[in-house]
Amino acid sequence: MKLTTRWHSDRLGQEVQVVRWGTFGKPVLLFPTAGGDAEEVERFHMLDAVAPLLAAGRVKVYSCDSVAGQWLIEGRGSPQQRCLVQNRFQEFVYHELVPAIRTDCKDPAIEVIASGASIGAFHALAVLCRFPDAFSHAVAMSGTYDIARFVKGPTTADLDAATAVRFVQHMNGETLERLRTRLAIIASGAGRAEDMGESWHAAHVLGSRGVPNRVDPWGEEWHHDWVTWRHMLPKYLDELTR
Repeated sequence: MKLTTRWHSDRLGQEVQVVRWGTFGKPVLLFPTAGGDAEEVERFHMLDAVAPLLAAGRVKVYSCDSVAGQWLIEGRGSPQQRCLVQNRFQEFVYHELVPAIRTDCKDPAIEVIASGASIGAFHALAVLCRFPDAFSHAVAMSGTYDIARFVKGPTTADLDAATAVRFVQHMNGETLERLRTRLAIIASGAGRAEDMGESWHAAHVLGSRGVPNRVDPWGEEWHHDWVTWRHMLPKYLDELTR
């Protein structure tokens, strides 16, 4: 069952589309890659890949327009504005999208699995680390975990606030203690356009603060491509929803 909604976000200053697939099960927020829209994951057959889990009522999958990625890829605004949008996009996820997911699930405290590939992995890991009261796991695939080079200019505190490998190093208190009860799965191939160094760096930062994580290297035959992610996502969602 597919449901499409949209609303105007004051945080982002624009309308954002959100799509849900499935009726029952653990909610999974699947971020698009780069500047993709909410239906990108459907066009690239990610929903087909997890169809058995959807049919079994083990997961409900949500996706939203990658507003932050669109600002980066299209070079909108100034570097400072592009940094600001990364922060505000994640705030939109926590303050607007998560409550909408919880309402849809009829459970005001249900926790969400965050997932995504490429820049989608960047946001999946970031929202888990920033908001461990809302997210239980991250499934981060073929990720780039510091996107400063895409800003194309000087970065700001807004980008620091949106970048897990930066802010986790300085976390303390209740949020860090809760994050230490969560799990980040960091998966990557070693083939074309992949960079396992990104995964190991993210894992090192998390591990240095006592945050549970697991790096899964998939080998040289797995490239930075939807084919890889269509194999990865159902494997990890099956593991996390047993």
